[in-house]
Amino acid sequence: MDTLHLKSPRGWINDPNGFIYYRGEYHLFYQRFPYAARWGRMHWGHAVSRDLVHWEHKDIALFPTKKHDRSGCFSGSAVEHNGRLHLFYTGADYTTENPENVNTCLDDIFTASQLSLISENGVDFDNFNAKFTVIPPIEDETAGSKNHTRDPKVWRGKNSWYMILGSTVNQSGRFLFYKSRDLVNWEYLNYSEKQGVGWMWECPDYFKVNAQGVAVFSPMGVLQEPHYSAVTVCTFADFCEETGEMQISGKLQLFDYGEDLYAPQSNLDKDGNRVVIAWARMPEPFDKNRIGMFSIPRVCEVKNGRIYFRPHPNADRLFTRKITSPNEAENGVYKISADMKNGDKINIGGYVLSRENNRLTADRTNVFAGHTEIKCVFRTPEIHDGNHLDIFVDPNLIEVFVNGGEYVLTNVVYGLTNEIKAQNCTLCTVSERLSE
Repeated sequence: MDTLHLKSPRGWINDPNGFIYYRGEYHLFYQRFPYAARWGRMHWGHAVSRDLVHWEHKDIALFPTKKHDRSGCFSGSAVEHNGRLHLFYTGADYTTENPENVNTCLDDIFTASQLSLISENGVDFDNFNAKFTVIPPIEDETAGSKNHTRDPKVWRGKNSWYMILGSTVNQSGRFLFYKSRDLVNWEYLNYSEKQGVGWMWECPDYFKVNAQGVAVFSPMGVLQEPHYSAVTVCTFADFCEETGEMQISGKLQLFDYGEDLYAPQSNLDKDGNRVVIAWARMPEPFDKNRIGMFSIPRVCEVKNGRIYFRPHPNADRLFTRKITSPNEAENGVYKISADMKNGDKINIGGYVLSRENNRLTADRTNVFAGHTEIKCVFRTPEIHDGNHLDIFVDPNLIEVFVNGGEYVLTNVVYGLTNEIKAQNCTLCTVSERLSE
């Protein structure tokens, strides 16, 4: 069982998939290559939780069995209908496999289809008999890409089901929208795009918070970084169910200002909060056979004309035992609460936070040795809501929440020490033994 941060049980993980509250439990599926701590032919891992912070790993849910998914079961989503769990995902079929590693393809040439699998109970998944293709590879190059169309997110509208897909046309990212009455037969509706925001839009999500539409997606090629050129953004958006048109706000904001989190997916918790979990990209394993983990669950809110992400209250409730040093923390996991004004600094085992001109800067240079190709210094926009920080520390992931979600800054780290240099801060660890 994993607590707080869901991690790979073995091998590689990336995007969260199929995040849903179903039959009294939260189900989180995820991209997984179970055989090595590197990217490979994708399966869907599966974990369940009753509270979003204690996760029990289940058997692999999806694995390649069909022509359209023979090269991998890529990302997707889940919905419940008539008591059954419907999974939607992108299947990949490599045109030419790499002869030196058949888990990859040559020249990025493959075809992508959208598939579904229906489970009667959310536990059993018949990969041989229950899969079917709902959207075959796109042939019209003016509508979308035959290979780079993926990551179906499905939701229930007023009278129909809707699907959003990420795609690309003429090296410009776009959304594609489909409609269905029965979750089996799908018709194309429309597309939406915004010039100058990357060449392909991955992992799209659309939902409403207090009647305000929000779009979250991960455009590729939007940053000038040598290693991570893709990043996750969010914006206000309005979707018209009748026409399939989406009006995207002119203003985009980063989902997380640490830039390591990617491909988030949202879900309603049992109390009706819009909850988001994202993948933390890692350049090397955090132990010999495991790479990748997920952020703590975050509640999405709309405040002051901006999109906020605050820690889910169940994550906050874990940290009840006060400590005086990280040496007392359970498995090195603890929370720091602090007020930070201009000129202040906090050094968390080599990870340095500083505030100047009402902007928070994070510098992980000293705890990210050997990865000079990846950005190490990050900065938020101007802070308006106060001085408070809630910092969740895992030995390999630090999540900094500014003023309850005005901004969040998350970074992967390696080699933290147990020394903290700060004034006027409170440390708490979890009140139970963490298991790995």
